[in-house]
Amino acid sequence: MKISTLEDVLDVIDNGSNLFIHGADATPKLFVKKLLQRCIDDRLSGISLYHLHTHGILDEEIHKLNGKVKFKCFFVGDNLRKHFDFETVDYIPCFLSEIPFLFANGNCPIDVCVIQVSPPDKHGYVTLGTSVDVTKSAVDHAKVVIAQINPNMPRVHGDGSVHVTEIDYFIESNEVLYSERCELITDDEMRIGELIASLIEDRSTIQCGIGNIPNAVLKSLTGHKDLGLHSEMWTNGAMDLIKSGVITNKFKQIMPGKSVAGFLVGDKELHEFVDDNENVLLRTSDYVNNPANVKLNDKTCAINSAVEIDLTGQICADSIGSRIISGVGGQMDFMRGAFLSKNGKAIIAINSRTRKGQSKIVSRLKYGSGVVTTRAHADYIVTENGIANLRGLSLNERAKALISISHPDEREKLYREWFAIKQLI
Repeated sequence: MKISTLEDVLDVIDNGSNLFIHGADATPKLFVKKLLQRCIDDRLSGISLYHLHTHGILDEEIHKLNGKVKFKCFFVGDNLRKHFDFETVDYIPCFLSEIPFLFANGNCPIDVCVIQVSPPDKHGYVTLGTSVDVTKSAVDHAKVVIAQINPNMPRVHGDGSVHVTEIDYFIESNEVLYSERCELITDDEMRIGELIASLIEDRSTIQCGIGNIPNAVLKSLTGHKDLGLHSEMWTNGAMDLIKSGVITNKFKQIMPGKSVAGFLVGDKELHEFVDDNENVLLRTSDYVNNPANVKLNDKTCAINSAVEIDLTGQICADSIGSRIISGVGGQMDFMRGAFLSKNGKAIIAINSRTRKGQSKIVSRLKYGSGVVTTRAHADYIVTENGIANLRGLSLNERAKALISISHPDEREKLYREWFAIKQLI
């Protein structure tokens, strides 16, 4: 293993190269900063960056790139959201479970894969640390692999082990890993968390993402027993339930005893907790998110969010109208898997109104909105005003159920709009 300088490694990248960048807490910020600066300085151009959700990218510098870099996002994070223009920042809609196949089959060819890894052990293995997800496939199918070795990156068990002989260039970094900041949970969000917790039985296996509502759900589960964890990702809130003994994974049908995910987002405490923790496994997203695997755990409860839901149950989760704000991610993977799980529940959590006072339950989705979860896959919808179980309901019954959990001030208007829709048939 030979350590190179960052400048020497950057010389390896040619104009017009396709790069994959390791994401979430594992984002190699030092490398990305220097790469983009080269493009700003007209030393590189025509670069395409494939990535899931990168943290620490110089979003304030993007306007200086002048088309020399294209960000091809499988998920548009908050650092790139305001720059989305279909040109410099664009979006590839795809189920998280299927992204590894895009690399393997050459649909998204990768010239250079850039990863941030833990230091090698005595056998010569590094790990992908906090993000295995789609990254392992990018490593396996890239022409060149560059690894930023960081002693702050935890060694995490699972599919993320990579031998040094599989890596072409090494650079060293001691940068602090990204740390997620938690926002204050509102009363409405806490109410939603409590309602969802009431749906989750003891010995259930949960999938719960990032954000205030997932955090509210996790805070509401402290009285539960023997929960399992099989999720595309998890955060400090899930770690707290593991430490307290609420999550034991004893009754999972696959990977019993293990807290399973594709990637992690948290702070230094979480990074230290997962370091060399045999009860934590990070596996590739084509395994973790595969609905055929998700459904194998009884009483799987998948908890996801939405931007807008229409009265027939169509769920938009990646855009506001035509403006992309996130991605498909693993929502459909887990919604489908949970629905098929024995006694499982597929749950969508959503505030009844936006912060600007607009209803999130609508008679029609905004023009240009994408349907991430179809009406055929909609199951439980939870707002601060109650729970609507759509399973087995007709369209007319669904509309009434959804109106009943909308904001009280919106219900009369929604009833009128639904009546008008029926008259058009």
